[in-house]
Amino acid sequence: MKKLITLLGLVVGFASVSRADEGMWVLPLLAKQNIDVMQGLGCHLTAEQIYSVNHSSLKDAILIFGGGCTGEGVSKDGLVFTNHHCGYDAIQQVSSVEHNYLSHGFWSKSRDEEIPVEGLEVRFMESFEDITDWIMEGLDDDIETIDLHNTLARRMNAIEAETADDPLRETEVVPFYEGNQFIKVKYRVFKDIRLVATPPESIGKFGYETDNWQWPRHTGDFSIFRIYADKDNQPATYSKDNRPYHPVYHLPISLKGTQPGDYTMTIGFPGSTNRYLSSWGVKQLMEGENASRIEPRRIKLNIWKEAMDADPEIYLKYATKYSHISNYYKNSIGMNKGIEDLNVIKRKEKEEKAFSKWAKKQSDKSLRNILPQMEKLYKDYAPYSKATNYWYECLFAGPEIYRFAYRILNIGNGIDSLDEQTKSKLIKLGKTFYKDYSVETDKKVTSALLSYYAANIDSAFHPQFLKDAIRTTGGDLTAWTRLRFKFSVLADSAKFFNAVNKNNIRAILYDNITEDSYEINRCYYDDIEEPSELTDLDLRRMKRLYMAVRMKMEPQKKFYSDANFTMRLSYGTVGGYKAGGKTFSHFTDMEGLMAKEDPGNKEFRIEPKQKDLYRRKDYGRYADKDGKMHVCFTSNNDITGGNSGSPVINGDGQLVGLAFDGNWEAMSGDIIFEPSLQKCINVDIRYVLFIVEKLGGAKNIIDELDIVD
Repeated sequence: MKKLITLLGLVVGFASVSRADEGMWVLPLLAKQNIDVMQGLGCHLTAEQIYSVNHSSLKDAILIFGGGCTGEGVSKDGLVFTNHHCGYDAIQQVSSVEHNYLSHGFWSKSRDEEIPVEGLEVRFMESFEDITDWIMEGLDDDIETIDLHNTLARRMNAIEAETADDPLRETEVVPFYEGNQFIKVKYRVFKDIRLVATPPESIGKFGYETDNWQWPRHTGDFSIFRIYADKDNQPATYSKDNRPYHPVYHLPISLKGTQPGDYTMTIGFPGSTNRYLSSWGVKQLMEGENASRIEPRRIKLNIWKEAMDADPEIYLKYATKYSHISNYYKNSIGMNKGIEDLNVIKRKEKEEKAFSKWAKKQSDKSLRNILPQMEKLYKDYAPYSKATNYWYECLFAGPEIYRFAYRILNIGNGIDSLDEQTKSKLIKLGKTFYKDYSVETDKKVTSALLSYYAANIDSAFHPQFLKDAIRTTGGDLTAWTRLRFKFSVLADSAKFFNAVNKNNIRAILYDNITEDSYEINRCYYDDIEEPSELTDLDLRRMKRLYMAVRMKMEPQKKFYSDANFTMRLSYGTVGGYKAGGKTFSHFTDMEGLMAKEDPGNKEFRIEPKQKDLYRRKDYGRYADKDGKMHVCFTSNNDITGGNSGSPVINGDGQLVGLAFDGNWEAMSGDIIFEPSLQKCINVDIRYVLFIVEKLGGAKNIIDELDIVD
């Protein structure tokens, strides 16, 4: 019997790197894998200065901001820089119609003015440990797939339970290389985070919808927060007695700027890539996940935008939600286009032909069956993959009220009466939901998405209420939806809170919307997940095997694991690029910003004070040596979602920019890295400081930073 780990444990010790600018590398292995190449490109730091277990290093300044971004410590008193779009929901949360910090910005002139943000957290990585041997101990090649899955899940859960009772510590077990390696990561969790400063949307989101995923960009995509800790400098929940956190390391800031060829590196928490997908996996991604995001989100965004444009109060309620779903709506369009333009599927098929040719020469004849088996599994899983993705976009996460009902069921399902604790949870949930909810807007979304799902997804995957509605209405769900909302307790905040306060749990749990939500989830588990579970697990196992054997096939190639929201470093250089017959400079400046002004378009409005500063060329010490105020620049660092807010660091370990986007021509970058096109778009740190000091008047923030001229 062959141990599974002997086939799969092929994750370290590889030789040369294929491209200096490609890869999302784990920091503990830099000394073995990358530092020579990095130093050859212009890095003046040692691997120990970047990542050290026993001493402070660059990695100690990097943090997870909120639930899906990166931030960096920039002062000895816990000041944090991240993107404006990463801080956007926090800024929206503390805003009101009277104090609209999204529209007008916010600049605290003292620490007493900083605004606590309830629920906002940051995480610092505490340790990074390979536990593959323990996780895989005793598992053999002939173990049943379901047993393998259950054993791995049980062992991972046991490790993660180590800190389950400590709200200020967190442990995760993260699979690498399609499950060929397992890493235990521990975090410290800080829960007292306060807003320090943010530019107005006219700067932080300048050109956002039109220019999103585009270059050239002129967006001042930054916001500033502060971490607070207890009297012992330890993580803490909010208290007025907390003090600014003193990190073991924070980043100095360079005013030197960047030139083509300058070394840059990003350190952050990239969310997800699929660089090792097969050709069938790429097709499934295009036709399932990406396609499901495009039309359903277009429908939803159009309805939201119409409501937001008509009512400032609805705009404030939906600004964050709109931003969240529009980003990957456009990303999915661009990714599918990039996959087609760059012939990604054909390139994957070429890889697979090379693999098949190699496999035929091996003594282990089972290797020849890997790709045919994988192709069959993808074909078998295809209808369930499509149903899963459209179910999520149109039903589960489409209408807001269904998601609200689902959360209610998680709290109250199966109970007959409300105790004080459950009542408190429901009241808190309701206050959060209704604060940013427009019932008339959601009614239109619900009708439109139910109709789209009904018309485009096989009826085998329809929840029962949808089948009944189609049968009774002939497919016209507009009036049906209107009546569903009219008689729903959940669609009226007064009725909901009245039911909770009167202990009328039945009115909530047997509400037609709640029952519809229950049926939506029953449909997924019974009609989609359960029939496809074994196929899905077999497919995951085959992808794990394919990854392991590919690494065995190319022993001289250095493989990096796909992104999985763990700390990674990428390195490269500053530079422009050529695409579509055009040559793009590596930077933008305020001249280009002013040229884009359009007072009639909210995306391209410019602050009067900003125009005055430009007219007087009052850039202070933040101007480039060419005399211009640079706004953004591009580098070829390898990033993806989750890297938003990542520091862009020069060869001396100094902050020169904040990563916030990628370019349209390389939108297939999560699938395949195209070195001639792939660009990381960064806001120049000098523009950030210029806005803080000259427009915001927050010299107090500037004085707190370690600035290197």
